Amino acid sequence: MTSAGRARPGRAAADPGQARGTRPAPWDYAAPWNARGYVTDLDGPVHWIEFSPDPGRPIPRPGEGEPPGQGPRAPIVFVHGLGGSHLNWCLIGRELAEGRRAVALDLHGFGLTPGLRSNSSVQANARLVDRFVKEVIGPPVVLVGNSMGGLISILETAAHNDVISGLVLIDPALPAPLQKPDWRVTGLLLYALPGLGELAVAKLLASVSPEAAVQQLLELCFADPSRADPVMTKAEVALAARRHPATPAQASARARIFLAAARSMLQVTARRHRYAAMMASIDVPVLLLGGDADRLVPVAAMRHAAARNPRWESVIFAGVGHAPQLEIPGDVAGAILDWLDRHAT
Repeated sequence: MTSAGRARPGRAAADPGQARGTRPAPWDYAAPWNARGYVTDLDGPVHWIEFSPDPGRPIPRPGEGEPPGQGPRAPIVFVHGLGGSHLNWCLIGRELAEGRRAVALDLHGFGLTPGLRSNSSVQANARLVDRFVKEVIGPPVVLVGNSMGGLISILETAAHNDVISGLVLIDPALPAPLQKPDWRVTGLLLYALPGLGELAVAKLLASVSPEAAVQQLLELCFADPSRADPVMTKAEVALAARRHPATPAQASARARIFLAAARSMLQVTARRHRYAAMMASIDVPVLLLGGDADRLVPVAAMRHAAARNPRWESVIFAGVGHAPQLEIPGDVAGAILDWLDRHAT
């Protein structure tokens, strides 16, 4: 196995679904979790990975290896959050790939998919997810989204119920309840200020080392940072080092992309009634997972969403933060597998 992030020239790849313009990716950050990377041209390069449950077995295709009497199992498409990447799903991807396809893409402007301010909003990335599902994986699929990725998954499912057969929301971005925010989150309000937001984020991106940046995210998103998987932390630092801006111009460009996504997310959640109506319109099975120690999406907001949508199933994990799939991956994978077993997906 090669080390995280090292190129793999000449490595043969399994058929990733016969998507036009798809080629093996030259990076292997997710290799420790038995995932292979690809790049597909969707009006620009889009990086994604596919998990295999067993290094000695080929990646399953829809309908392959199904128990007698069951139809094909819908593939799972993972959608990461603000500042995240395909790595956010590696601790649960292999387990959920047992008997079905499981893939994770990098949204415009994040991970290994390049982006511009014009295509990095949540609306633009919802359109990217729609194209990826239809042109690369093939519908119907189960979307699994965390944080901003949960909001994007809601946008996609509400607009295209016909291509989504199930939805798993993990601490999705939701309207904030009327309560005092966690003091560690109040600084994020600077994102909404034109000009100042760009300067602050660009300075932060340029001045903080990849190691420090990853540690800060762990402290923000985990209730207990000691639960972080050391191999995952190493891969996250390697990816952060690759993305670290080398010049002020690169830092400014990355800041504009990041803020386009962040501000568009805040705009959607600020329209409370419209967003609530969108969630209520979803006509597929929904599983809501969350941590009651989430500093970014208060547990009160998740409980409110669950109460307004009584058809949804929900599980709230005690003492867990904003990224349960990284903090307690076994519990999250178990909850999703149990839910999948009880729905015809």
